Amino acid sequence: MSERSSYPHGVPNWVTCLAADVDEATAFYQKVFGWTFEQDSGYALARLRGKEVAGIGPAAEAGADVPPAWITEVRVDDVDEAARRAERTGGRVLAGPMDLSPASVLVVLADPSGAVLCATQPVGRQGAELVNEPSAWSMSALTVPDLGAVEEFYGEVFGWRREAYGGSSLWRLPGYVGGEPTQPVPRDVVAVGVEAPGAARWDVDFWIADVEAAVAAAAAAGGAVLSPPSEVPGLPFRSATLADPGGAAFSVSQLLR
Repeated sequence: MSERSSYPHGVPNWVTCLAADVDEATAFYQKVFGWTFEQDSGYALARLRGKEVAGIGPAAEAGADVPPAWITEVRVDDVDEAARRAERTGGRVLAGPMDLSPASVLVVLADPSGAVLCATQPVGRQGAELVNEPSAWSMSALTVPDLGAVEEFYGEVFGWRREAYGGSSLWRLPGYVGGEPTQPVPRDVVAVGVEAPGAARWDVDFWIADVEAAVAAAAAAGGAVLSPPSEVPGLPFRSATLADPGGAAFSVSQLLR
């Protein structure tokens, strides 16, 4: 279990699902994760054990060409400076900065490979209040053809450093102590990096108590199983990749004890 009340600069702090249909998505995630929701002006705030864990909003409001997807947000001290640094290191500002008070001021960025994420400066909401436990967000992962081509971007914008780890890479934030004492990677790890051909993207992973049960619940609720449960090489997890009824993909991982 891991409760959070604040996040320092450079730490991913929130995830939002841009959904094809918010009502359909909330019904789906309630069945898969047991979340409860508060809705206001088309946005649904997800809670687990009374704690804020994620958001669901309409993809159409993000743009007519924006597909359903889970979006990762990274906490920054100065969203305007993050935008300037992104552009100086080959990235693009896709939207914003936008004042989303009482939550945050947010800018939508694309890294040099085209992977989309957000930099967010808190106004009221600091980020997810519960992480790293079953049915809560645990980690986000960047998949790009060449991690070296985006290393300067993430270093300058967020302060990250890349370190090889098996067949992938770890994005580390020097000086940060997060995660859990028993986790299989260092506690300053804030994200994972993977090299693979195809479109660059950020993916999100949620811990789950029973991966097989989550897969069955997702299928019964109208979702899709993109990859069935399998053990993660080199890590004590059994994971599956799913998609909600609108097509937003995510993974679920069960810690093998």
